[in-house]
Amino acid sequence: MRRRNLALSLTAVAALTAGAGVITALPASAAAGCSIKYTVSSQWSGGFGASVTITNLGDALSSWTLVWSFSGGQTVTQAWNTALTQSGSQVTARNAGYNGSVATNGTVSFGFNGSSSGTNNPVPTAFTLNGTACTGGVGPTSSPTSSPSPSTPSNPGTGIPSDAAFVDAGQWASWTNNGYILYNNIWGSGAGTQTLWARTGTNWGVVANHPRTSGVKSYPNTGKTLNRTLSSLNSLTSSFNVSVPGTGDYATAYDIWANNHAYEVMIWTNQSGAVGPIAEQYDANGAVPNVRNLSVGGHTWNVYRGSNGANAVFSFIRTNTNSGTIDLLSMLNWLRTNNWWGDVTVGEAQFGFELTGTAGQSNFTVNSFSLNYS
Repeated sequence: MRRRNLALSLTAVAALTAGAGVITALPASAAAGCSIKYTVSSQWSGGFGASVTITNLGDALSSWTLVWSFSGGQTVTQAWNTALTQSGSQVTARNAGYNGSVATNGTVSFGFNGSSSGTNNPVPTAFTLNGTACTGGVGPTSSPTSSPSPSTPSNPGTGIPSDAAFVDAGQWASWTNNGYILYNNIWGSGAGTQTLWARTGTNWGVVANHPRTSGVKSYPNTGKTLNRTLSSLNSLTSSFNVSVPGTGDYATAYDIWANNHAYEVMIWTNQSGAVGPIAEQYDANGAVPNVRNLSVGGHTWNVYRGSNGANAVFSFIRTNTNSGTIDLLSMLNWLRTNNWWGDVTVGEAQFGFELTGTAGQSNFTVNSFSLNYS
């Protein structure tokens, strides 16, 4: 059973104007010290963009946490190159999975978009880096001219586009966009690193580096929650287009849950390496299908049934394809017609990559996706 996590809420965007500043501090000792540059990089109707550059003046860091407080009621609405949280006026920015190491005199940068309930946007006046105060004078920099749209994040690493609206390496990182809920969902033991990025809820990807050991490491996915009985659905269709590496142990798959996770339907559109479905029977070639060459939903499948010990699992496996359109409702109704289940309540319908292992750092991309129901 794939672990699931709760969605994180996003703050609403309100209007503000931008200011800019630079804050620096000399280190108190050779072991710890920092210099911070905070710059409002763009402004537009209803919001602002800011960038922060940390210069480490002390010993090399393997991870970092930067804390500051806003004095003008600002709230962060989106961030990149950092795992960022806000509690009241206090903001805590932590390193992502790929930028925790900072050498002595080295720098690391991140950015965010924000909003304010007022008309001014005062620059924070104090920062602490891993508990060390970075205090000093504030010197203004030139304020930016108005911009029609938020600034785009810089490219934080291979495979992550510079125009990504969301980047996060957190184990349970999530983002809601245009009705879709996107999850990083690193749930298996022995996992490596994985960074989730997204332009939208339907155009996203992951950069992953998981050891090629047994057991699923993660299931980064996008999807919707239906909470509809099967008989009440008139349609449930989906289209997908993905780009995947040529080697590794993974499957591109839908994961559909029903009856409060009593049933799980896996629909594999491609697979690679040492992966296979759960089945009732196995032979020398692996899992044995209950039904072979079933034509349903616009494709031809081998169908398996089994249990992972926590819930029943039904798996539809087809010849590899990286794009297509599927009538999901006809597949779910086939299960009902053949008495594999009844008039179940369909909960979450998700689509993503079930990753067991990668051949080094690998990129998995959903170029486009749609999920529609009525």
